[in-house]
Amino acid sequence: MFRWIASFFFSLFLREVVNFVAPREAFTSSSDISADFAAMHSLASLVAEKQLNSSWILKRVGNLGVPTTIEWLNDVLLLGPNLVLNLLEFSVMAKIGKIVLDSGWLAARSTEVQLTGTQLTTTHPPSGPTSPWMEADVPGTVLGTLVKNKVVPDPFYGLENETIIDIADSGREYYTFWFFTTFERKLSGNQHLVLNFRAINYSAEVYLNGHQKVLPKGMFRRHSLDVTDILNPEGQNLLAVLVHPPDHPGKIPPEGGRAVIMRDISGFWVNALLAESKSIINCKLNVLPNILFFSPFFQIGKDVATQYVQGWDWIAPIRDRNTGIWDEVSIYVTGPVKIIDPHLVSTFFDGYKRVYLHATTELENKGAWVAECNLNIQVSLELEGSICLVEHLQTQHVSIPAGKSVQYTFPELFFYKPNLWWPNGMGKQSMYNVIITVDVGEYGESDSWSHLFGFRKIESYIDSRTGGRLFKVNGQPIFIRGGNWILSDGLLRLSKKRYRTDIKFHADMNFNMIRCWGGGLAERPEFYHYCDIYGLLVWQEFWITGDVDGRGVPVSNPDGPLDHDLFLLCARDTVKLLRNHPSLALWVGGNEQVPPPDINDALKNDLKLHPFFVISEETGKSMEDLSLQSVDPSQYLDGTRVYIQGSMWDGFANGKGDFTDGPYEIQDPESFFRDDFYKYGFNPEVGSVGMPVAATIRATMPPEGWQIPFFRKLPNGYAQLANYIQYRALVEGYTSHMWGKHTGFLIWKTQNPWTGLRGQFYDHLLDQTAGFYGCRCAAEPIHVQLNLATYFIEVVNTQSAELSDVAIEASVWDLSGTCPYYKVFDKLSVPPKKIVSIGEMNYPKSKKPKPLYFLLLKLYNMSDYSIISRNFYWLHLPGGDYKLLEAYRKRKVPLKITSRTFIKGSTYEMEMHVKNTSKKPDSKCFTYKNNFITRLGDDDFDMASLEPVNIGTKEKDEVGLFQRICRHFSRETDGLRVAEINGTEEGVAFFLHFSVHASKTEHKEGEDTRILPVHYSDNYFSLVPGEVMPIKISFEVPPGVTPRITLHGWNYHGGHAVF
Repeated sequence: MFRWIASFFFSLFLREVVNFVAPREAFTSSSDISADFAAMHSLASLVAEKQLNSSWILKRVGNLGVPTTIEWLNDVLLLGPNLVLNLLEFSVMAKIGKIVLDSGWLAARSTEVQLTGTQLTTTHPPSGPTSPWMEADVPGTVLGTLVKNKVVPDPFYGLENETIIDIADSGREYYTFWFFTTFERKLSGNQHLVLNFRAINYSAEVYLNGHQKVLPKGMFRRHSLDVTDILNPEGQNLLAVLVHPPDHPGKIPPEGGRAVIMRDISGFWVNALLAESKSIINCKLNVLPNILFFSPFFQIGKDVATQYVQGWDWIAPIRDRNTGIWDEVSIYVTGPVKIIDPHLVSTFFDGYKRVYLHATTELENKGAWVAECNLNIQVSLELEGSICLVEHLQTQHVSIPAGKSVQYTFPELFFYKPNLWWPNGMGKQSMYNVIITVDVGEYGESDSWSHLFGFRKIESYIDSRTGGRLFKVNGQPIFIRGGNWILSDGLLRLSKKRYRTDIKFHADMNFNMIRCWGGGLAERPEFYHYCDIYGLLVWQEFWITGDVDGRGVPVSNPDGPLDHDLFLLCARDTVKLLRNHPSLALWVGGNEQVPPPDINDALKNDLKLHPFFVISEETGKSMEDLSLQSVDPSQYLDGTRVYIQGSMWDGFANGKGDFTDGPYEIQDPESFFRDDFYKYGFNPEVGSVGMPVAATIRATMPPEGWQIPFFRKLPNGYAQLANYIQYRALVEGYTSHMWGKHTGFLIWKTQNPWTGLRGQFYDHLLDQTAGFYGCRCAAEPIHVQLNLATYFIEVVNTQSAELSDVAIEASVWDLSGTCPYYKVFDKLSVPPKKIVSIGEMNYPKSKKPKPLYFLLLKLYNMSDYSIISRNFYWLHLPGGDYKLLEAYRKRKVPLKITSRTFIKGSTYEMEMHVKNTSKKPDSKCFTYKNNFITRLGDDDFDMASLEPVNIGTKEKDEVGLFQRICRHFSRETDGLRVAEINGTEEGVAFFLHFSVHASKTEHKEGEDTRILPVHYSDNYFSLVPGEVMPIKISFEVPPGVTPRITLHGWNYHGGHAVF
């Protein structure tokens, strides 16, 4: 304790001295000061750091030979006056690390700027956002900047995209733009400044203080420029970037965004205008033998760039083809030695008890002399209450010749039973913070690198029983239930906040994999960060698609991109950028196509597995006996993940590349359960409806857009009812054949990067459809369901532990509110990783069954009646009349809504209890309260809209014990509020859903008042008489806005305000 207190007060002393001798703005936080002094002296055995969240972290270093705190104090105090001199020298040095340049940018069309890059960055810089210059979004695109400044209309509203000139008509010069900003940075004599562009599209000329640098072509490559020698050390540095569009932007067919000829139901060939018209047929079509794509227009495939931008059957063309500085720009200060692209790999032995961390990094010596370095690696784990446990701290000596680079591999680090990283639904996503630093001779700390890392092993092989690819994580088989991802936004308005919402939505649906489709992006590190946090495995494809690269009719770009070397350079750089993320599960060569033979062969060689990760196709086991006798696995480009040449090869679809994915249209719900529905083991694309909610359609098109002459108008609610039923049946149907027939499936698609009308679980405005909650229900790790083909009740257990001492309550409710069927199946056990048929739901075989009825299934623990899974069905007899449900709208069922609100800044967290009060519950029934068990991951719900505290903190666990106590006592309001909806009839409160709005006394007709995004623990739910449903709601409120929560339902018209 004395040692800690001494270190604590000494760190405060150092902080005060530094504040005296150096400007406060020279440091990010006091933690930086403590860390920097610890690095300078390499003496601290205990370091107390003041973090941004005001919590103290104690780091215990266990290395032998490190002086005690008392020795450290004595050594430092003996410095006397020299200490202040050393501090003064330290204060004038720029801080090692990265500064992101994401504000203060200007942009202008190149043809409207009559100056050279040299002039712009010396004598004639732009003075502000005056014509032709405008405020620019960086990262972002040209079109995004034009939309932001209202130079062009929002292309995602109505048919406004048709009013924006396409690059094919304007020429590339029209979308060639200047981007300009300034920055200041002072360096010491031995420091270096690197200007980094994490990605641009498609090529650029960079000017800094009058000096030109060229960024070569390629959308998916990093650019790093050492600008030390051209830096202005005393003032502003002027930076201008001239960005050029892709070389082959392609043309738009006369018929629109993507021209197809499609055979209609009568067998005649008809023209169909897709995407550009934003009509209801804006969808992924599935009857492939009856479709011809006019693919010669897809010239974008000649470049190494994203391919959807020329228009697809689900999106309109992006007019500038995503030209711009679309990813992060930063400046990075280092000493003479720089750390480049470390690679972290974990290997496992003895049933995952004995674990080794392997690390290799490149080190570049920018100095003019041999650098004698101490290379350090530290591995720490954050515990409860933001206490950080340092598990390893290792130092190695390295000599690097002047002007040279070396690759260094650390001795492996041993861990005994570390916390493992698991996918969503299988366990916690434990993450360790790995920090690598390099200290150079008399200079001190030269560079530092850190990354959150998860110990996990991913394996996959073709399952002999199903023919599908089977995945294992940490030795446990995982049934893949996930979706296809395009990208977050079609104008590349990417942000951490949006990524967080995107990925959390996928986790909330209980999905465990996202496929990054080949026509989209190599996703960004922020995307992968949140996949790491929320446990989403990622299938990452390279930039090849069959439609663009050789499989259209007639064929376009049969040899793929023109520059194969550029493609491979971008691929290898992407691997280095993403390979340390535990969520990254596999690489795939392309969508419905394999890369050209030379590219494919090179990728197979570059991404070959290290022997430790090779799986025997016969036994499904890894070759651990080969273990680490060969090269250290961290010396591979990757070596830990399988490479599959195409999305329909090697265990996906029929495994041979034939078009055997799909279907994509609406199905009879029972079809998904039939043995003949889909005969292959793993379906990489299967889709259905996915209509957005009506409020989103109203918000994204003018009223005349609602007039669709060739569709029969239905009353409100049917689209979302179809969404829920279709997607729940899809997930449940595939799951009912888990391991026997299927190893997984991916839904086409989970979201739209624009305001599309089909194929999404949440729309571009971030409002969830009912299909979102249908999937959330059906993909539960433990789930009760009705097999719609056999009418047998089934229990799904995807967990690795047996489910025992549970029961199922099955009740049927008719439209009059009575319960003609009630049965309990008790004393049940379900083995791990199994689906078990429990018994038949034989109400349809009873005397005089009703033609239309509701079924409620509850799986619960017999010990305390806690609900594990709840599932509600709307069913009918064969030939039943669905119109009976329409008359049910008139039934007035009373509800009581009790709410408790917690407010933290701009974040609202609400607990709602909705009760159907039309009838008292049966006194013998103990499940009506729906006391749900706490599932893994539920504890993060109240943090859905809060920003992370620091990069070393795992968001899902960032609320420690002390913070929770403080939150409990700092609630601004904690009173109960009760709202009632009157009604006089008994019955089911059908298809209820909440929405959150901004409270306004006056608003224009048709104005969208929704607050988005909102995280609901459930929505689109139904309640039988006497039943109570707890719902948690979390959202962030814009400044000056008061929220209003409304409840809608089949029996409740117009929405009822409940808060």
